Amino acid sequence: MSFGRLHPAWIVAAVGFIALVGAAAFRSVPGVLMEPLHEEFGWSHGTIGAAVSVNVLLYGLISPFAAALMDRFGIRRVVAIALLLIAAGAGLTVFMTQAWQLVATWGLLVGIGVGSMSMPFVATITGRWFVRQRGLVTGVLTAAGAAGQLVFLPLIARLAGDYGWRTPSLVVAGTALVVVPLVLLFIRDYPGDIGVTAYGAEPDSAAGVRTQAPGGAGRALTVLFSIARKPVFWLLAGGFAICGMSTNGLIGTHFVSAAHDHGMPATTAAGLLALVGVFDVAGTIASGWFTDRVDSRYLLVAYYSLRGLSLLVLPVLFGPDVQPSMWAFIIFYGLDWIATVPPTVALCREHFGADGPVAFGWVFASHQVGAAVAAFGAGFIRDIQGSYTLAWYIAGALCGLAALMSVSIRRKQPSSVDGVVRV
Repeated sequence: MSFGRLHPAWIVAAVGFIALVGAAAFRSVPGVLMEPLHEEFGWSHGTIGAAVSVNVLLYGLISPFAAALMDRFGIRRVVAIALLLIAAGAGLTVFMTQAWQLVATWGLLVGIGVGSMSMPFVATITGRWFVRQRGLVTGVLTAAGAAGQLVFLPLIARLAGDYGWRTPSLVVAGTALVVVPLVLLFIRDYPGDIGVTAYGAEPDSAAGVRTQAPGGAGRALTVLFSIARKPVFWLLAGGFAICGMSTNGLIGTHFVSAAHDHGMPATTAAGLLALVGVFDVAGTIASGWFTDRVDSRYLLVAYYSLRGLSLLVLPVLFGPDVQPSMWAFIIFYGLDWIATVPPTVALCREHFGADGPVAFGWVFASHQVGAAVAAFGAGFIRDIQGSYTLAWYIAGALCGLAALMSVSIRRKQPSSVDGVVRV
């Protein structure tokens, strides 16, 4: 694999970006198709939210094992199989007639597939292929996942409105399949496999050199038992659980439905959520840039605090038309959407060293547990009260708690990782 003067790390990152967009595409479907599924099958918002909960829960719980399996069997194999699972889950939904089938396809197959190439995939690529610009590349790849979930929303909403909800499911399945050949052709597991070092590493550095990894599931559990004894893990995991509640679980799943409750057309609401994805790209990349330069703890405090305040005012912004105040919320929430990922990855690497990607897999699992709780809980609140208002207030208050957790993290003493002194 030769690319002239361009370091291969950038090619791997570029294909990883595309793969994450393809994998995340199906994650954009639940919020848009909630109303069509409710109308066709009569399933309650809570029932559909439960299927989404299975999806996001597996999305998180699979990720630490996937990170360990990437160490054992390689990035290419794990990612290619994950994309095939996503395509199978998306395609099979067109045949479902009962709620349990929604859980099996939308929840089980897609949850396992997307979880196998979620945020720990980002940590693995940046940890193996980059020494310099890690924060920036982490931000770019994180933005790919979030943008893939949200940028597809207008297309999915239009296809669902014109042709029914089954057509966008098939489109998403095809998108995942198209990415598989790119992964097999261009992604390599380690820089040392093609005779180069990680980007920015010294020539004699051990960064990017293949190591003999232990069994995937065994290593994931071993790392968990080790990091669970450290308070910093619980502070990171607790904050990231609230991050998941306030993004994928709440806004990502229920924003379109909540806007529809206030008279806004679903296509308009989907367009707003897609705009969140557009601004998320800029916000997460900027967060990666700041992570290379600013204390990650303080970044998390700022992100969670501002997010909480915005959620507290959201209930008064809904209406049949999009007012300037709603535009301001969408722009801000997009910039803040997953800006928390680069500093969280950096803190995992700082505190857990070589186990950082797997440790982040467990932290990310907590993110998805939080998202699963919110996906079901907000739907339950809507069914009981006829409104999402209480859900927004609860999420806003919890974001304040996440800020307190972040400021409580102690700074690790200077250490050397990959030949680079980190403080």
